[in-house]
Amino acid sequence: MLLPRVPCLLVSFTFFIGGTCASYLDFGIPTSSATVKVRAFNVANITFVNQPSVSLIGPVLPGRGTILFSDYAFLIEHTKSGKRLMFDLGTRIDPMNYAPSVVNKLFTQGIVQIKSPTKDIFAFLAEGGIALDSIRTVIWSHSHFDHVGDMSKFPNATELVIGPETETATYPQVASASLLASDFAGRTVTKVDFAAANLSLGSLKAVDYFGDGSFYLLDTPGHLPGHLTALARVTPTSFLHLGGDSFHNAGELRPRPELLKNFPCPAHLLHEAKAAISTDYFWSPKSREGVFDLHSRAQQFLVGSDLPTSLIASPITAGISVDKIAGFDADADFFVIAAHDVSLRDSIPYFPATLNNWKALNLKEKVVWNFVDKKNPAFLFSPT
Repeated sequence: MLLPRVPCLLVSFTFFIGGTCASYLDFGIPTSSATVKVRAFNVANITFVNQPSVSLIGPVLPGRGTILFSDYAFLIEHTKSGKRLMFDLGTRIDPMNYAPSVVNKLFTQGIVQIKSPTKDIFAFLAEGGIALDSIRTVIWSHSHFDHVGDMSKFPNATELVIGPETETATYPQVASASLLASDFAGRTVTKVDFAAANLSLGSLKAVDYFGDGSFYLLDTPGHLPGHLTALARVTPTSFLHLGGDSFHNAGELRPRPELLKNFPCPAHLLHEAKAAISTDYFWSPKSREGVFDLHSRAQQFLVGSDLPTSLIASPITAGISVDKIAGFDADADFFVIAAHDVSLRDSIPYFPATLNNWKALNLKEKVVWNFVDKKNPAFLFSPT
């Protein structure tokens, strides 16, 4: 249940929109002074060479079949206790050593290419002086290859946390499995019990991981059974939403009317979009042939693929999860980072810096519309 609205003058950390107060409180998030530190890594740049054959997003415009993704992993440190965990691991450095079902489907055919995999998350952590035995837990947003890394490199004492419907069959016991026996061997594997959760944040079932409001796991189904995301409180009143594969391109999340109202697109990108975004494929009420009007567009540009070859288990359910995440995205107290949002690749600070001061740096205002910049690697909105 959402908390009742309160007069704006009584709450200093709210902001005024349309005559009402809006803040994280409107999403049912309890107040807390507990926080976590969040540090990001871009483990790899992944290219899907023939995206329609292993479909993720649509529409795919002519010449846009090859798309680039980042592959983010996050080190989370509980500020008070110093406990550390990883949220996603990115891809492993030796992708041909994934389970044969993954290698044969994606790598042998050259559909997926990982650019210069000279490092994995373990190299990044070692260079930063982060001992693996200091990481108590690894949380997978889901079990696709570009999130699970190589769990065998962690000590057995490192717990693995996964979503409740995650498939746990492993190779070689099950020939068709996408996970390896070494991912689970010798360690505690815990499935998050969202069914027992008595907390809902922004209409998403939530589990308070540390029990103090600093870090929540959210049930965001659709992309793959067991898919979950995280909400990290980085100051008492600001949050990072770590979105996993809820979406792969920011155009699946944006534009939306509330985002446009609260975070107007910069004038130079609005002007550029008139010619850059194809009106043969995208339209809005105030557009005209050859001149796209971004501000009157009331829905996101892209959707998760529903083709038979789609890597999305339930496109309709995934779309509902994205709609819920859009509420966070439009609010000034939240910054949304999906695991493969390449529009952010050259704009966010990486380890050893933290992302905690994103709001003080006005980072969201600076980057949220990057994806409509025709020079940005996330731009997919005109034929080539």
